[in-house]
Amino acid sequence: MRSAQKLIAPLLAEAGCLATGAGARGYVAPARWAARAAEEVTAVENAHRAPSGVMEVPSRLLMGPGPANAHPRILAAQSLPLLGHMHPPFLKIMDDISEGLRYTLQTKSKYTLMVSGTGHAGMEAAIANLVEPGDKVVVGNAGIWGERVGILSRRYQADVVEIKVPAGQTFSYETLKATLLEHKPAVLFLCQGESSTGTHQSLAGLGDLCRQTGTLLLVDTVCSLGGVPLFADAWGVDCIYSGSQKCLSGPPGAAPFFLSERAMEKLQKRKTPPATYNLDMNLIGDYWGWFGKRSYHHTGPVSTFYAMREALALVAEEGLESMWARHQELHNRLWDGLRGMGLKPFVEKDEDRLITVNTIKVPEGVDWAALVKHAMDTYSLEIAGGLGPTAGKVWRVGIMGYNAKPQNVELVLTAFKDGLKRQGKL
Repeated sequence: MRSAQKLIAPLLAEAGCLATGAGARGYVAPARWAARAAEEVTAVENAHRAPSGVMEVPSRLLMGPGPANAHPRILAAQSLPLLGHMHPPFLKIMDDISEGLRYTLQTKSKYTLMVSGTGHAGMEAAIANLVEPGDKVVVGNAGIWGERVGILSRRYQADVVEIKVPAGQTFSYETLKATLLEHKPAVLFLCQGESSTGTHQSLAGLGDLCRQTGTLLLVDTVCSLGGVPLFADAWGVDCIYSGSQKCLSGPPGAAPFFLSERAMEKLQKRKTPPATYNLDMNLIGDYWGWFGKRSYHHTGPVSTFYAMREALALVAEEGLESMWARHQELHNRLWDGLRGMGLKPFVEKDEDRLITVNTIKVPEGVDWAALVKHAMDTYSLEIAGGLGPTAGKVWRVGIMGYNAKPQNVELVLTAFKDGLKRQGKL
């Protein structure tokens, strides 16, 4: 090879195709490359020529509110060869994902898919497709995620009725019933697992109630799907969005999504098209085969969908009952240890407490941020502080998916014990 390069070098240099001098990198194209005739081609500016080399990423145990660490099988799936986004083998993977979501969500609906985007994309897809300008939307605001749904709904010109509870509390059936009977909204939004406050909203009886008032029930399950029971059909839920990077143990970047027949009917009878092309479920659903054919809408994130196919396969192999039991057991183990140190839950009622994202009161006189920093510096362990209404008031510990293991909970307890001792609080 080197001999051949020496032979052709004089020819390339004569043609002006070989760079010489300091910083030369070998063959370069003729001076104009593929520029159009009237376009000025100047010298390339190299001041920001980066990055270079192979990146290095530290290994950390992510026991905050998410993302959680991904299962090795899920990480390995992302290294598989790329397929075209309309190739039959890739469409088969998309079909596997849809079926896996039916199991995970406990639905027979054919309207399941992964939105190409994070949980926020799932959130916006739900609002953009189910809400028309002027529609009344009741938003249950129990933390930051209800707040954001309210913001989104207003941007899509909804008439928003926002109901609130203090941080650490959930909405009673009676409160929701009274609100629905008064306003008869097009949509009721609730967050099943509110990760900013650590609450678990009951959905009991709400599906039937929503049918009485002609309301669609929309539920955020970003940090709860796979960790706590959810029965989309039996509970009468009409639309669900979730996240890939929490209890499903996948990488961020895909949002599980579901519509009921009632929700699909609302979508197809809209007076105006959804005010988004990117998240229009008429179009995305067609890409996923909802309507008996396949049409190109966008290039799906191929490697991410590989990962989520494996994530859902792991859910199916473990079984939902076993998965829910594992999360419950590790939640109990965490609190047995935390209470032994005198720490208390932020959410006072046991029945309101979320098991996947645990909120822990910061005791008087304790520097919460110093404990978090010490856990990361000493143990490469992520423990998070509060968010939104709980900022500065709580620590948040995630017990989700692949990370829901006894040894991980024990390391969290060790970090808390060590951090409190360093501050003279144990």
